[in-house]
Amino acid sequence: MRRSSLSTYLRLAAGLFALVTASACTDTVYRDRPPFNPPPDAASGFLGYYKAADQQTTCGNCHVDHQADWLKHGHSEAWATLQASGHAATYCYGCHGVSQNGNAVDTAAGINKVVSAAYYDVQCENCHGPGEVHVTTPDANTSPLARVNADTLGDPANPNPRGAGTCAECHTGVHEPYVDQWRLSRHGRANTHAYNNVSCQPCHEGRGALQSWGVTSNYIEKNQPITADTLSGLGITCAVCHDPHGNDNAGQLRFPIDVPTLEGNLCMKCHSRRFDPTPTSNSSGPHGPQGAVLLGTAGWWPSGSDTTPQATSHGDPTANPRLCAGCHVSKFTVTDTSGAFQLTSVGHLFRPIPCLDAQGNPEPGEENGCAYDAVSRNWSTCTGAGCHTVTAAVQALNASAAVIQTLVDQIWVDVDHDRVVDSATDGGYLSKVPKAAFNTTDGVISVAEGALFNAQLWGTGLANHPDNSKGAHNPFLAQRQLAATINALKTTYNLPAPPAAIQQLMDQGVVKAKARGAAVPLSIR
Repeated sequence: MRRSSLSTYLRLAAGLFALVTASACTDTVYRDRPPFNPPPDAASGFLGYYKAADQQTTCGNCHVDHQADWLKHGHSEAWATLQASGHAATYCYGCHGVSQNGNAVDTAAGINKVVSAAYYDVQCENCHGPGEVHVTTPDANTSPLARVNADTLGDPANPNPRGAGTCAECHTGVHEPYVDQWRLSRHGRANTHAYNNVSCQPCHEGRGALQSWGVTSNYIEKNQPITADTLSGLGITCAVCHDPHGNDNAGQLRFPIDVPTLEGNLCMKCHSRRFDPTPTSNSSGPHGPQGAVLLGTAGWWPSGSDTTPQATSHGDPTANPRLCAGCHVSKFTVTDTSGAFQLTSVGHLFRPIPCLDAQGNPEPGEENGCAYDAVSRNWSTCTGAGCHTVTAAVQALNASAAVIQTLVDQIWVDVDHDRVVDSATDGGYLSKVPKAAFNTTDGVISVAEGALFNAQLWGTGLANHPDNSKGAHNPFLAQRQLAATINALKTTYNLPAPPAAIQQLMDQGVVKAKARGAAVPLSIR
């Protein structure tokens, strides 16, 4: 090739390369209209859908990740759900479309003012509020923030009625009593320890939980100091367990509920704080050990024991796919005694077999002390999956609880109810053990200290945060572990043999536990 031809070729090649490079690095976007439409309700500033037919929200034009996740869940189907229900009254529109419900607007707005397809479904602005100002001036100062709080009564930053501007404006009442039940549950109760102890906040304070889980989203209460007056400190609110933006988990849960691991399961991330004693904390009893109990890994084992995780059907995801939630978050329908109406209990008391009032409605807590019998409680969580009849469930729970408490009493009876082992007043093996065996500074877990932990784990009234399931979480683990503990105490401290009746319970528990373990797949064991 001649030099002149080569030079011409190189110039052409260089020009073509420059053109391709410029095209690759510069995207030319042609817009036929702005990325938002005038709001149908001009006074409110709610924008709603950009393209209603495609369910493309105006916010989603920029926040594409949230748009994609939102489409996976029920909020994006709210309008269609209402139309399919057969009772699409106008008073339903405010919770099935974009309106003042769920945000800081306190007068009728959005679909409650202008019925437009742009306002169909529960969109971003339902929680964040009107987006018009932000899209016209898109900077951090105009970003409309949502609340994580669900109970705003008394909140100095929100003097509106209880629940105003939160999930509670829609998810409440006979139709959707989620927040009503949550308020009465332990998740909705203030915990003063969380205000003063940072280590408690990841499980007892909403913002602390979100921070510990690596949630970086911004919200109104995020930077407020944690005090008794900032009511996101009331507890574990809706937005702690449910991701408002959505994800791949059912129910918009932040973590799955069907994973049998302490770190992977939503409930177990908190309900597995301290489930066995350690040399540096052997003076502390159990604290929220339920997850490890369910999976069969909780408690202390004497040296030489078989520590293979003890299986139970409640902790077997093939038998109980939703694990903790399978019993603790269960819906059932109540018809009042007159037959005039039905109430759906949505399981947000988190009680597996709640006490019932005279109408058959679930009651919060255990303060009323109702009996564990067929009529005082609702047993649908036990019977709904076909695992038990009501009679069988009652009998199994009461029998298991009696056996476990009998074995615990052989270890320790706290006669004066001070939660301290006293040789002068208390009963059981631990009251006969030398005080020197309880040394919390030697970095060693003695047999007495391990036995004390197990008594606190399985017994009633011996610790602040025990398993407290009366054996329902894992009776096989409890009976096998308590039997091994009694034998270790007797041998180590030269104590008299237990009564024959207790020895029989110990032997039966070990046999049943081994039989149950053999019947469970190795993947679960």
